[in-house]
Amino acid sequence: MSALVKLAILLPCSLFLIALIKFLYDYLWIPLRLQHMMNSQGIKGPPYAFIHGNNKEATKTTNEALSKPMALRHDIFPRVQPHVYSCINRYGRNYLAWDGKRPELVITEPELVNEVLKHSVTTFPKRKPTFFLTGIFGNGLVTALGEKWVKQRKLANYAFHGESLKNMTPAVIASVETMLEKWKGYVGKEIEVYHEFRLLTSEVISRTAFGSSYLEGEKIFDMLNKLSVIRSRNFFETQIPLINKLWKSGNVLESEELSKGIQDCVMKIVKKREDKVVNGEVDSFGNDFLGLLVNAYHDSDENNRLSTEDLVDECKTFYFAGQDTVNSLTAWIVFLLAIHGDWQEKARREVIEIFGNQIPNSEEMSKLKIMTMIIYETLRLYGPSNGMMRRTESDVQLGKLILPANLDLLVIHSAPDHAPQLWGDDVHLFKLERFAEGIAKATNYNAGVFCPFGLGPRNCVGTNFATMETKIVLSMILQRYTIYLSPTYVHSPIPYITVQPQHGIQVILESLHNGA
Repeated sequence: MSALVKLAILLPCSLFLIALIKFLYDYLWIPLRLQHMMNSQGIKGPPYAFIHGNNKEATKTTNEALSKPMALRHDIFPRVQPHVYSCINRYGRNYLAWDGKRPELVITEPELVNEVLKHSVTTFPKRKPTFFLTGIFGNGLVTALGEKWVKQRKLANYAFHGESLKNMTPAVIASVETMLEKWKGYVGKEIEVYHEFRLLTSEVISRTAFGSSYLEGEKIFDMLNKLSVIRSRNFFETQIPLINKLWKSGNVLESEELSKGIQDCVMKIVKKREDKVVNGEVDSFGNDFLGLLVNAYHDSDENNRLSTEDLVDECKTFYFAGQDTVNSLTAWIVFLLAIHGDWQEKARREVIEIFGNQIPNSEEMSKLKIMTMIIYETLRLYGPSNGMMRRTESDVQLGKLILPANLDLLVIHSAPDHAPQLWGDDVHLFKLERFAEGIAKATNYNAGVFCPFGLGPRNCVGTNFATMETKIVLSMILQRYTIYLSPTYVHSPIPYITVQPQHGIQVILESLHNGA
């Protein structure tokens, strides 16, 4: 056998052997070594399964939990995150899990939650988003890192500061009035409010941030919603890089197509804004969020200029986040008030005392104390975020733990929100008195106990906007209607990006005024 033939045989065999060793090192040795390291520090967890980690088990328990409705109660944690709930009961408040071969330290202990989120720009930055999450947010404010995040955050802060919020109030009120005009035809009838609020919040973010309307952004909202569903379907899907590069699943192909469609729609809206300036209809791109983005897109300073990709990603982020969070929050509040008629009546009396039957105004909004308590308690029971992903960039100490570099951290809000040891035996009850003296007193001054909009430098930039919009919507509804839960309602909270009612929320409206 010639040397050339031997080389032809040995070379591919050697390459295969090297690839096999690398594969076993990544998918077996490193996970087992890290599992041993964390076990030695008292951090247990479900054992690592070759290639798939804990994803198969998590998928099975989630599908079982969501396969049927639950009783009309508020302890939704075992339903929306059954695998996490089971592991906490088995392994403790912090445990090691496996997303495929990626180690994931799940954190629910408030003191550690506080430490991670307060240092989420430097020590514990965001981890690289999954492919399906990137489809929704791109590299926008939610997922960006470093200098890019700093630049995007400055733009968002300017767009949603106090004076800007005040200027947005008339657009929010006008959108709510349009919705309530339609509701006049549903007095004494059943109406599905989750869908109603989806249209409303889409209209509000379109008007306030993009100077357009829901109809203009309808395709974008529809495509973002489809991406959210796809992401939920693939939440526990094991990603194997080589296979994923060679073969794309139907979900991946659909996500890519939807992302391309969103980009085309966003750029049409941007071009429409640009054309108004070019044609002399207006003398600037505007002061709303889109105007600020387009200004940055055309900035002469290359360091401050936004790329086309950055522009699209920021628009995607605010179209989705500006609609989805408030949509879920207002729907769950109406659900809770429909059940708890006593608190609905107290909230109505407060609204009437402050605004009478007049349109709410931003100056008096801070006086809505009961409304604020309702928002907090709803966020505790049906919070918008199931968790926040972070990572360690280098070896670091967290509490008493020594964590290695490249370890994913999953901060879970649902666990402390539903923990009896933090809130008492009545933790699953809708009890507004918890927040009568504010969040700090309710949580015994431990910020990690309750942080639905995050903590520290990467807290949600739209918190005040979401709160303002929610208060306006609820005030205007309570001025006009008493709300009852329909007998057809089926209680099935389901986790997407936010916790949503799987079958909607059906209520009956009773007018407080003749002819309303």
